[in-house]
Amino acid sequence: MTNALKVAVLPGDGIGNEVTPAAIAVVERAIAVTGGPGLFTETLTAGAQAYLDTGTALSDEVKRAAEAADAIYLGAMGLPAVRYADGTEITPQIDLRFLFDLYAGVRPTRAIPGVPTPLADPRAADIDFVLVRESTEGLFASLGKGVVENDAVARDFQVITRATTEKVSRFTFDLAARRAAARPGHAAKVTLIDKANVFASFAFMRKVFDEVASTYEGIAAERLYVDASTLTFVGKPWTFDTIVTENMFGDILSDLAAALVGGMGYAPSADIGDAHAVFQPAHGSAPDIMGTGKANPTAAILSGAMMVEWLAERHDIAAYADAARLINRAVDAAFAGGGLLTCELGGSAGMRQVTDAVLAAIDAPATIRAAG
Repeated sequence: MTNALKVAVLPGDGIGNEVTPAAIAVVERAIAVTGGPGLFTETLTAGAQAYLDTGTALSDEVKRAAEAADAIYLGAMGLPAVRYADGTEITPQIDLRFLFDLYAGVRPTRAIPGVPTPLADPRAADIDFVLVRESTEGLFASLGKGVVENDAVARDFQVITRATTEKVSRFTFDLAARRAAARPGHAAKVTLIDKANVFASFAFMRKVFDEVASTYEGIAAERLYVDASTLTFVGKPWTFDTIVTENMFGDILSDLAAALVGGMGYAPSADIGDAHAVFQPAHGSAPDIMGTGKANPTAAILSGAMMVEWLAERHDIAAYADAARLINRAVDAAFAGGGLLTCELGGSAGMRQVTDAVLAAIDAPATIRAAG
């Protein structure tokens, strides 16, 4: 039996302190049901409130503990009123990406049965794609390095390298292959989104992407300019399979994608590198609803499923793979009847109702059979 794996848990700020325990409870229940080795969780303090309390948003001690863990789970970080001297927000989650070279920002977008979509087309029920956002370069390479000259001109810069573009492209093609293998009859496709018709850095990114694409037989590759891609996101998002794009484009497009399937409360994410990975709901700390019980834990729960799936692959634990499927099936079962409507969609279901419904579905024999 594999020894317990260690997860560094950083609840962070605002509703991060509410959705994180819910997600961990669901993960632990699913692992118990599938018979996997238990997780050892260590809760660590980081974020905007930590900065107010100690002057440090992400201490060296927390960095070391996160590095030693098998996975890192993060709730939400940042508070709008807490900023550095240059006016930027406290964002330790971005610091972790650079610290551990988490170059692949994985943003799944899937229609959940019973969760309303703003799209009238019935094909919206088939939305199921993954956007991979290169998370260490692009425009974000200028983080902390931008300059303002004489209060007249501000300058930031973009960086695209061959090495990272190759890595994130291969990551995306490999992901497309795994998705196709898990869904019989599904054709794998990778879409590069760029602005190669205007910027040399994107033309270079496309060149490297094409070189990688040529080594993957049986996986279709297409290229879209970012402005044209927004038409597809809104008009026919069910045609996407797996997407790879630059950091800032990915930041924007992943939020657009979330809006198609219910909003940020349904948007899980992961930032993955070669040795480490951080899993977190894509939403922010939402201090306006903190403590009200209205927070939607679905994105946090689905991020927990992504973490368990990643650990399953990394440590070859079949029961963890079963647990990840069970969590996803349980979320679908909880919402399928349409009676569970969260506050951002006009309903009254909040933290407790959603968490309890998912936990009940995990224990239901029908869900367990479907996940297996």
